[in-house]
Amino acid sequence: MQARFNNNMPLYILMLNMFIALMGIGIIIPILPEYLKYFDVGGSTAGYLVATFGVAQFLLSPIGGRWSDRYGRKIMIVVGLILTGMSHLFSALTETVWLLYVARLFGGVGTGLMIPSIMAYVADITTVETRAKGMGLLSAAMNLGIAIGPGIGGMLASYGIRAPFFVAFGLGMIGMLLSLFILPETLTAEKKAEMGAVQAPKVSMLMQLRQSVSAPYFVLLILIFIMSFGLMNYETVFPLFAADRYGFTAKEISVLITAGALIGVFTQAWLIERLVGRFGEQKVIRYTMIGAALSMIMLLLSGQFWYVLAMSICFFTFVSLMRPAMNTLLSKMASANEQGFVAGLNNTYNSLGSIFGPIFAGVLFDVHLNLPYTFGAAVLMVGMVISIVWAKRQADVQPGTPMN
Repeated sequence: MQARFNNNMPLYILMLNMFIALMGIGIIIPILPEYLKYFDVGGSTAGYLVATFGVAQFLLSPIGGRWSDRYGRKIMIVVGLILTGMSHLFSALTETVWLLYVARLFGGVGTGLMIPSIMAYVADITTVETRAKGMGLLSAAMNLGIAIGPGIGGMLASYGIRAPFFVAFGLGMIGMLLSLFILPETLTAEKKAEMGAVQAPKVSMLMQLRQSVSAPYFVLLILIFIMSFGLMNYETVFPLFAADRYGFTAKEISVLITAGALIGVFTQAWLIERLVGRFGEQKVIRYTMIGAALSMIMLLLSGQFWYVLAMSICFFTFVSLMRPAMNTLLSKMASANEQGFVAGLNNTYNSLGSIFGPIFAGVLFDVHLNLPYTFGAAVLMVGMVISIVWAKRQADVQPGTPMN
């Protein structure tokens, strides 16, 4: 058992790092009203701050993926953790609004360097057969960080509005030290040279995005964007929605987010390998999109605490199952020499969802508090239709191959 634990230690460290990185996206959401009141700024600043993180992550993701292939996974992970730690520390100590933007930029840059490197690391240490399980555990940590970040931020805020940032900084430094001293590098010098030799010439990020349009996995990248958009659309305004429509307190909102996320993540970690093995990635993606969309609509039907909790659990469970299915399928469709690059594109499309999801959610909430959820559900249903058409076209191209 000890040998098995030691063999899995890199994966456990990566899961901790992923949790820390993604927690930074959501930890600011519940404390934004009080935090911005301290700086005497309004709601527009809140929207820009939430989106700034995603913008920086979007700009760095393709570069982070290529640097991971060229310089190694470990160094990119360590540098990313240092930058995210600086982001939290700046947020805790700043007395000016412009430094809040700098802090969120640092966090986005750090995440953009780290996440594709972590995903490529998991691809390095798993086989095709075990990759779904590895990506599932990694995705569990990712979803946990995104989903319970607001809950953690709300609970720690009782010790002061800066307390969540100090705690996040401390966790980030623990992850950085574990990665620096325990995490082994998976790419040898020879492998780095080989991957550098076969990589395409450097092109701009916009050119990489244009190239992704013609890639065989482009539709999957679009589905990743839709998933991220739906999650951030749900999460960004949930505290405001729960308080304004149903009158929930900050403590009740924290319980809703945290309990829903925890149950969803543990269910995902137990189910994903079984579901992918039985139905295949594409069907898992399709059905979880339908489930997530229905959960968003049903959230509007009742304000009973236990009912809202049940819908929250359903939504986070479906998203928690959706993400590893997408990551696994994308990793399988990419060659061994482009794992870092494709992981960077994955993170880029995730970042685009993290930019536009909060912006749309905030604007629509100001129009009517139900609109973020009806619109988010409609987007997810569009994604489901895209998934069906894509699977059918693949089956038409390869007749005799069963549609996944």
